[in-house]
Amino acid sequence: MTNSIIDLAHLVKKFGEQTVLKDINFTVMPGEIVGLIGPSGAGKSTIIKLALGMEVADGGSAAVFNQKMPNRKLLARIGYMAQTDALYEALSGQENLVFYAKMKGLPKATFAEEIAHVAAVVDLTKALDKRVAGYSGGMKRRLSLAIALLGQPELLVLDEPTVGIDPALRRQIWRELNKIRDAGRSILITTHVMDEAELADRVALLLGGAVIAFDTPEQLKQQYQVATIEEVFLKAEGVQL
Repeated sequence: MTNSIIDLAHLVKKFGEQTVLKDINFTVMPGEIVGLIGPSGAGKSTIIKLALGMEVADGGSAAVFNQKMPNRKLLARIGYMAQTDALYEALSGQENLVFYAKMKGLPKATFAEEIAHVAAVVDLTKALDKRVAGYSGGMKRRLSLAIALLGQPELLVLDEPTVGIDPALRRQIWRELNKIRDAGRSILITTHVMDEAELADRVALLLGGAVIAFDTPEQLKQQYQVATIEEVFLKAEGVQL
């Protein structure tokens, strides 16, 4: 048994004849943010689905809290934000948050405080009474993130959480993620925004169905002899800098 929060070992995933993930290995430890970066279609979302037991691996193993996934009992300890928003558009933002708070089994006495906090983090307080059908795409992403944050989960798994969010709010969200990390909770985040990858404690670079590098941003920049994670990414892809 290890003390890792997520432990992916030799994961393989095929879709028909195509092998999309080959021998994926990495961990997320307590109190750290791991950034998973890679080009579109590299398999970042598939890794998340395998980790959470939403897809079945063709080889290897995925464990969360030292238990094999899927495991319904663990879901209350995990906050998950998918790439596609799963919201009830006929309901208001407030009603969506209350629904998911109930689904997560939060004590009713904490609803108001929890919802007020997560709505403030994503800057949706003034829009909570509006129907979600009238939200912009960015507002829907922010509501999805607020739902993932409900209940102060031990593990946050966020798939492209800041797409469509303006830079000032993105900075505010990252301040909250850092507080969560500093409180000893863990975060796995996929992102296309390379300056966000710089903010992670460790970065896994996914290319060609394999994790080709996994280290701190500083170590990766030293290893590739470049100044930014974006340049690490480009150099790994074979782009001449």
